[in-house]
Amino acid sequence: MSKYWRQYGALPIRTVEGGLEVLLVTSRSSRRWIIPKGWPEKRLAPRVVVAMEAFEEAGIIGRAHTHPFGTYRYRKRLKGGKQITCEVEVYLFDVAWQFADWPERGEREIAWFSAEAAAALVEEAGLGKLLLSLVAQTLAVEKPAAE
Repeated sequence: MSKYWRQYGALPIRTVEGGLEVLLVTSRSSRRWIIPKGWPEKRLAPRVVVAMEAFEEAGIIGRAHTHPFGTYRYRKRLKGGKQITCEVEVYLFDVAWQFADWPERGEREIAWFSAEAAAALVEEAGLGKLLLSLVAQTLAVEKPAAE
């Protein structure tokens, strides 16, 4: 059985006229679109780690949901070329504020997308499926009740 390395990820969301948007960041090396994520830290709850990573990588503050939205796996390339499989526990993150400057601003790009557009941009299939499930949930909530 394979070992998966655990990470915690923030799926930053906001409601705008026209619906829900998600914030993606680029990875530092390959510049592909991803979500902010990081390694577990001793004595810190996953929600705290998620909030720290969201600020460091994307310059946002807000509230991480209490329970994970879902998980996905991906292959992470380490320095030296070694690859490991990571399982990311993803928490929805309601964005309250976005700063013009943040710790990793010079290393990453950030952009807001519809969940559908974000799903098409990310390379990790599991993350794409999570983004599409967010679309399905949003549509189910917005659907008027039958009379």
